[in-house]
Amino acid sequence: MTILSYLAGTMGVAMGLGVIPQAYKIFKRKSAKDISGSMYIILTIGMFIWILYGLETGDKPVIIAYSTGFLGYLSVLVGWFLYK
Repeated sequence: MTILSYLAGTMGVAMGLGVIPQAYKIFKRKSAKDISGSMYIILTIGMFIWILYGLETGDKPVIIAYSTGFLGYLSVLVGWFLYK
């Protein structure tokens, strides 16, 4: 793997974790009033498709990065469904 692969994988994980503060805020306040559920549905589906692509091509950075993002976006969606 190249340095760019490692960098892309690291940044992908960081970007996936970037949604965790939003999920935390939803669960702490027990409110998702101002969250766009449709945006998170689209992003979650997109992350899942990228995971499938990564599995098909055997691209570990893609699998790891998008799995992290998928879990982050999924947590926001769960909060949105519970507290909308």
